[in-house]
This record gives sequence, structure tokens and C-alpha cells, in this order.
Amino acid sequence: MTWNPSSWRTLTAHQQPSWPDAAHVDAVTAEISSLPALVFPGEIDRLRADLARVADGHAFLLQAGDCAETFTPNTEETVREKLQIILQMAVALTYAAGVPVVKVGRIAGQFAKPRTDDTETRDGITLPIFRGHIVNDDAFTAAARQPDAGRLLRGYHQSAATLNLLRSFTKGGFADLTQVQAWNLEFVEAASEGQRYKQLADEIERALRFMRACGIDTTGASSLREVDFYSSHEALILPYEEALTRRDAVSGDWYDGSAHTLWLGNRTRQLNGAHVEYLRGIRNPLGIKVSDNITPADLVALVRHLNPENEHGRITLISRMGVNKIANGLPPLIDAISAADLSVAWACDPMHGNTFRASSGLKTRNFDDILNEVKIFFAVHRAAGTWPGGLHVELTGGDVTECLGGSVGVSEADLANNYTSICDPRLNAAQSLDLAFRVAEFLDA
Repeated sequence: MTWNPSSWRTLTAHQQPSWPDAAHVDAVTAEISSLPALVFPGEIDRLRADLARVADGHAFLLQAGDCAETFTPNTEETVREKLQIILQMAVALTYAAGVPVVKVGRIAGQFAKPRTDDTETRDGITLPIFRGHIVNDDAFTAAARQPDAGRLLRGYHQSAATLNLLRSFTKGGFADLTQVQAWNLEFVEAASEGQRYKQLADEIERALRFMRACGIDTTGASSLREVDFYSSHEALILPYEEALTRRDAVSGDWYDGSAHTLWLGNRTRQLNGAHVEYLRGIRNPLGIKVSDNITPADLVALVRHLNPENEHGRITLISRMGVNKIANGLPPLIDAISAADLSVAWACDPMHGNTFRASSGLKTRNFDDILNEVKIFFAVHRAAGTWPGGLHVELTGGDVTECLGGSVGVSEADLANNYTSICDPRLNAAQSLDLAFRVAEFLDA
């Protein structure tokens, strides 16, 4: 089938809201189509080149951020805190591995969530399921759960504001490596992770002083003062993605201007489905979430379909299997991709396969399960002779109590203290930094 931005409409699109007013959807997406893209071809091409280095084993991918972004709060402080913890993690990983870290946020567009069921029942009342703030609201009322296409436009404007702030931070001095001490979050400073990070920051500062003493101008080096920081989200609400699809005037290629990279979810990766059809035609690098329920043959077919020219940097395979399944589930997939000589980057999502409900009913994850899945991911790749190229985690810069364990010792009794996620549990800043130092040890092994 000849591809165009709307060719997906001829196929079955899973995980789409039941919009009550199709004309309203058309009007909103027409307005979004008239607005500037949120990201641009040059930035996207630069990320694809960075991910090619990940695929070749010369860089490491850190993709991190909220499970699902909310429309409120979206303050300068919350955006800065997310960026801070990702920068801290990247410094720890870079220092240990000696390779560049490609930094990608689940940010500025990660508003929609795939769901197992279309409805939710509480106390005998059944309402549409919450699908993320770009679709409806999490409050359990009939009005809140009604899908509203006007939220697509609100999602666009909040993403634009967030990206503007991120560009200011990453290019305007905040990401300067000489500020490495200033990135420490206040409540992390008192924890063991904060002290370990401070030691690392002290070593970096000494190295910079040595370089300056040798006559090297560290203040004018853009590689020390600025970082490239990219945005990503799951490509889920297809009318929104289509509305932000633009054709590059120079190359003639199509790009999705909603994010630098998008990923294909476990529930929407049908080879003949609408999501795969849409994604195959855009130039953005793509992630594919891979669980233990995909066969090696199906994975090879999907990668070939989305990357027929076997281009470096195009595909990142993100395993999400759970600590009890990855040791058996991942090796056959790695073997099949290697046997087919397909160019991919491999990353580990140790979050989604390890979710369970605590006795209180709150969804949670255990830090040890998360860490052990990453450890097995590294071991499997080392045994296969392939590069364990990345980490994909859900986190926040706040002092939340959503995941159990870590050196901060969050217990089930603590979960309700500061559980603010509207969907799945996230690592807090201390747990995130703890994970980064542990993964750095795997990289340095």
C-alpha cells in the first residue's frame, strides 16, 4: 500500500478513544495541522545518528520520564527536577562506561496510555477507562471520563511550553558540566546516593580544573556547556500524530513533528495494524516494546517492515519482560535479530513487567526486581556478544513513594505517603540515582 500520513485510516486502529463527536476531532486536528511542528527534521536526524552509535556499541541510551504526564502541575520546577535527575543519571553512566549517553525524555507528549479494558467499574458504576489527560480526566465521574478532542490541542500547547523550557535549560547554561554539583536535588543530598554523586561531581570538577590549568578553555567548549536532550512518547492517538506530520521541504521525507522519537507499544504492534502503517512512513527513529509474547519470526518481520533498508539508528528494541521471564524470553529474540543481520539498538525497560498491586491496592514495583531485570539483560547480551545499549525507565524528580525498596527503603506502609502517579508507579529521584550507579557498575564490568 502506498503510504501517506492518513493511510493508517484504512486499517484497524487499536487503543483509540471512542470520541463522541467526530466533527470536533476533525476541527481540532485541522487546527493542530496549521500550527508549527514541535520538533524539526534536523533534530530528528541528529538523534537517529546518535542512536546509530548506540546500535554500534559506541553510546548508551537513557530514556526516562513520567509514566503518563499530567496537564497539572507543569511548572518550571517540575520540568527542571525531571531534567536534573536524568542529567545526574547520565553523568554517572558516562563516567563509568566512558561512552556518550544519549538522553531522551518521556516528556512533552507522553499524555496517552494504552489500557487493557475499555471501561472501569467502581461500586457498581461503570465508566470509560482513563486513557491519559490528552483524552479524558482521571476523576471517576461521567463528565471527566468523557473523551474530549479539545484535550489534543491542550496537549500540543503544553508540549510546546515544556520543549521551550527544556531547550532553554539544555542550551542556556543549566546543563553546563561545571554546574554538576548544582544539579543535586535537596532531598537526595542527604541520602547515600547524593553523597556518592557528590564524590563523582568532585572528581569531575578536579578534572575540569586540571584541563584549565593545562590551558584548555573549558568555558568555551559547547560539548561541556550544552547537551542534546530529545523528547519521546508512545505513538498512540493516531489523529494527533497525523496532524503533526510534516514533509521536509529539502529532502521530501515525512517526519512526525510531535516528538523526536516515538515507540510502538506492546498492544499496538500488529504487523497489519494502523499504528505500524503510520510509523513505517515517517523518518523518526522508532522504538518497539518487546515482551515475551512475541515470536522471533514475528519480531524479525516487524523490524523488516518498519526498516526495510536496515538503516542504522532507525529501530530500538525495548525489552519489557519482567525479572522472571527475561532470562528465557530475551535470548531467542536476540539470536533471531542477529541471524537476520538486522541493525537495532537494544534497551531494557525493567518497569512494566514487574508491576503488582500491594495489599493496599496501589500498583507498585520492587526496586530489586527492577535492578535484577537490568542485571539479567546485561548478562544475556554479554553471553550473546551483543551490546546492552540502553535503559528505559519511569521516574520523576519528586520525592514520591510509589516503588518499594532501594536504599531509601520505601515500604508498603510508606506507599500512601506521597503516591501521585495517575497511572503506573515511578522511581523517585533517590531510587533513580541509585539505579544509575548500579547500572554504571554493569557497564564498567
